[in-house]
Amino acid sequence: MITRRSLLLAAGAAVATAGPLARPAAAALPQVDMEALIKAAQIDPRRADTALTAGARDSVLEVERALQARGLLSATYVDGHFGTSTIAAYAAYQRSLGYTGLDATGLPGPTSLRLLGEGRYTVVRAISPGSVVTLRGGLVNTRTRSMLFEAERLLGRQLGITQGSYNTGVGTSAGTHDGGGALDLSVSGLSSATRTEVLRRLRTVGFAAWLRTPAQGDWGYHIHAIALADTDQSTGAQNQAGDYYLGRNGLANRGADDGPAVNPKRTWEEYQRTR
Repeated sequence: MITRRSLLLAAGAAVATAGPLARPAAAALPQVDMEALIKAAQIDPRRADTALTAGARDSVLEVERALQARGLLSATYVDGHFGTSTIAAYAAYQRSLGYTGLDATGLPGPTSLRLLGEGRYTVVRAISPGSVVTLRGGLVNTRTRSMLFEAERLLGRQLGITQGSYNTGVGTSAGTHDGGGALDLSVSGLSSATRTEVLRRLRTVGFAAWLRTPAQGDWGYHIHAIALADTDQSTGAQNQAGDYYLGRNGLANRGADDGPAVNPKRTWEEYQRTR
């Protein structure tokens, strides 16, 4: 006969067979997509409105909440738009870590982003500029070098570097070469069609690139290139990257982009995934 006691004994035996109850798994932390975040940090401060960068909202919100929790960002600006207020808050956070100069521009780097997110989020699709090396007489980081080499492979020619990165005190560059990801390239001996093709290939692999002419400033003909999403960029270079995404020429007048159209506009990491 089935009794209450026999049911309890059977249940106890089943528990003993199964062993101790497993603890529920800890909830996974949300993810911050660094590629999307850096794109927003370059584009959003250059917008005339508070529109959101496609694909970046959730990652930006996680970073903004972390900044708010540290008392660095008002709740008003926790909105998924990585605008000037969020840039200023992130720069303050970088300074709290002891960073100065180019390391505290408000553009997230891999180390500061990870530290900000401890216990709050994990970082995926991390971007690193790599180490600084000498290339053809100028300084570049290894990410920029890889990008240039790939553009040259597509072109079937080597390009001359007239100014590299990490080059401070150059007045005509308005600080764009102070940090990483910036290159000036020679166009000596190149036809107009070849110049356009060089620009197209540079843009294909992830550079914002334009032909600069004497009519635009106190310089000779050359190609100016900024590696999109380079986290070592100076503020000037960040602004040029953002303007490129928004269809502008990267100059102080913020005129219409005058280079060859390449769509979609991809970073180096996005380009690599298409190969």
